[in-house]
Amino acid sequence: MNPDEPFLREVQPRDPGHPSGRPPKIIWVAVVGVLAAAAIFLFLPRGAGQGSFSPAIPFPTHPAPPAPVIEAISLGTTLSDILALHGFSEVEANSFYEEVKPVFDLRKVMADRTMRFFKDEAGTVQAIEYDVDDRRYLRVDRIGNRFLPGIISYRFEVRQALAAGTIEDILINALKKQGEKEVLALKMAELFAWDIDFNTELRVGDSFRLVFEKNFREGAFAGYGEILAAEFVCQGKAYEAFRFVYPDTKEADHFDAAGKSVRKEFLRSPLPYAAPITSRFTSSRFHPIYKVYRAHYGVDFGAPIGTPVRATGDGLVESAGWMGGAGRAVKVRHANGYVTTYMHLSRILVERGRRVRMGQTIGRVGSSGASTGPHLDYRIQQNGAYINPLGRRFNPVAPLRTQYTEAFAREVAKLRALLKPAN
Repeated sequence: MNPDEPFLREVQPRDPGHPSGRPPKIIWVAVVGVLAAAAIFLFLPRGAGQGSFSPAIPFPTHPAPPAPVIEAISLGTTLSDILALHGFSEVEANSFYEEVKPVFDLRKVMADRTMRFFKDEAGTVQAIEYDVDDRRYLRVDRIGNRFLPGIISYRFEVRQALAAGTIEDILINALKKQGEKEVLALKMAELFAWDIDFNTELRVGDSFRLVFEKNFREGAFAGYGEILAAEFVCQGKAYEAFRFVYPDTKEADHFDAAGKSVRKEFLRSPLPYAAPITSRFTSSRFHPIYKVYRAHYGVDFGAPIGTPVRATGDGLVESAGWMGGAGRAVKVRHANGYVTTYMHLSRILVERGRRVRMGQTIGRVGSSGASTGPHLDYRIQQNGAYINPLGRRFNPVAPLRTQYTEAFAREVAKLRALLKPAN
């Protein structure tokens, strides 16, 4: 028996020739049916047989279960704090933690996610859910004074899709015409961001093709997965990117057909889409608050409050907190003497001493400190000296490892057949 399937007891009909001598099951069913019909007829109210039957006791109705209470998890908030908000005593919170620990380490609950609290009519929490990742969630049910945890998998499906189009105005609109969402345009723009400036270099008639993954959870669209292959023709020049997963480490990267990584040491922008530049790197700028000319050793990106801010490279968080006029800010130290700083945040999502990966969300755009409106002030230093993030041509990351040249060539051939199917 499969323990994951509901228990079903199969009842076989008795053989009419069974030595017990009992009549076949079908005869018993017929007799019981006749007797039941007679009883209903005898006890019907006068005249009831002439119209529809209306029982004296109405059938019970069950109201839909109440929607869960969604609780956002913020940096610095402990699990005990969240549980206390929903009526847990200190003893209950400790019991909750200890009984869940064998199934899931609650220290791994991440800031900037949510927990779902299911309550009864009296307001007592009966169950809690937390998405471990896109495909699984933790479910903890209250059984009396105990807590029963479990990891449950969503019904998850990954489908491959192809999109192709021509630029008439902006990339987002071109992909919307293919029935896709703007986030896919942002993912493709990020892929080629080191070679193409999608703010200034696109022209009418530029074209693209890409093979990508679409995720479906419980049958509903749940976002995009990886871009497997892409081609972008900008002003007549073709750029290609093919995803390859190393068989030994399972790490992945995008390379051109020659095996050169399309990534550089740093992302071109710390924001996940082409945000407008409101102030550039300069040695003399009139400061809108201090009303004096002073150096501005960063690039300001205008964006709404709450926009995700990403680490532009792998590194170690050197500081994360209030930094005077910079407001809430994060400083990350990278290899080769580089330091990046992200200023005027509304929220900080990392802690000092933690390692971060390129593209990881480390905060949210805000207007804290000496700021006149929502924006991100992004700065880079190398060996203590500020450099222009937009003017520096950073080195590419490591190319394809030579021992996988043949495997990569086979992968490119397969992806090209998907990218440009024969007519």
